[in-house]
Amino acid sequence: MRAVFVQLQCQPGRTYEVADHLYEREIASELYSTSGEYDLLLKIYIEEHEDIGKFINDNVADVPGIVRSLTTLTFRAF
Repeated sequence: MRAVFVQLQCQPGRTYEVADHLYEREIASELYSTSGEYDLLLKIYIEEHEDIGKFINDNVADVPGIVRSLTTLTFRAF
């Protein structure tokens, strides 16, 4: 499994709605509200053989209220 972090920018006033929707999907191991340019931070574990872009597109990006996302891949824990 590889850890992937996804930051989400939500439409104004819809952050909690987006967070609830993601929580119901049970795809994130951790989900945080953040300050700054992005509103939410998800930590997702994805199987090594799985296409990350397709996973994000099929499970995260289609949630209503998301304006923008930034995906950060990880390579090694220290």
